[in-house]
Amino acid sequence: MGVVLPVFFALFAAFSNALATVLQRRAALTVPQSEGFRPGLVLDLLRRPVWVAGILAVIAAGAGQAAALATGALALVQPLFVLELPLALLIASLLTRQRLPGALWLAVAGVVAGLGVALVAASPSGNRTDVPTERWVVALPACAVIVALLAVAGLRRPPGRSRAGFLGAATAVCYALTAALMKSSVHVLDEHGIGGFLTAWETYAFGASGICALLLLEHAMQGGPLVASQPALTLGDASISIALGVVLYEEHLRAGWWLLPQLLGVALVCAGVFALSRAGEGAP
Repeated sequence: MGVVLPVFFALFAAFSNALATVLQRRAALTVPQSEGFRPGLVLDLLRRPVWVAGILAVIAAGAGQAAALATGALALVQPLFVLELPLALLIASLLTRQRLPGALWLAVAGVVAGLGVALVAASPSGNRTDVPTERWVVALPACAVIVALLAVAGLRRPPGRSRAGFLGAATAVCYALTAALMKSSVHVLDEHGIGGFLTAWETYAFGASGICALLLLEHAMQGGPLVASQPALTLGDASISIALGVVLYEEHLRAGWWLLPQLLGVALVCAGVFALSRAGEGAP
């Protein structure tokens, strides 16, 4: 049961996030486009019921993600969110009653198979629940600087692939950092109850990081094609989360000859994600 529960909760969260992506993308394309960072974008979106439904799906995903992180390693849970992209395309095809061509089913199979091979070969282990303050002192500013640089680089570019790619990468860093902080705050909730949870700095830090991720995601969706933003977001979130799991929570991945199947799995995932992202360009 040590792996089953976090995998189950992570898959539930991935499905909920995929549904949210489909709904939010539809809503984002119905509001006035913006050249720069516009916090008022959220106010426009709040008037769209489909966007509100997407936010409810995000909340469900957050609950599933919290449960997954409470029971499993960050390096195991977050890579499973790579499945959001194929799930999003499948959900979009069902909502529009359009069949996916055989090539896309092959790409979906590649993502699923590659992820399975990579995770089995890596066998992420370790489930430390507390992180020394000195590690956060280094990790938080580093992530903040990276997000700021990526966001500024993206917003300085005109709408297109480059803008979407930079903003998607910035969103990925926020997502990974939010997950790392959420894991710590869930531990506080388990150990000290709701009182401790509401007074822990991690709780407000992951809330702030999550809000930043939401704002960046909406601008990434408006900023350019999905083929540019989605790979940066999907693959960036997984890779940065693994790094944070190793650095902050002392999680371990198998090395030696196990690196070969891990690389093979990662290659399959990357090929599948890029193929699905190209296909997603035409999705409603």
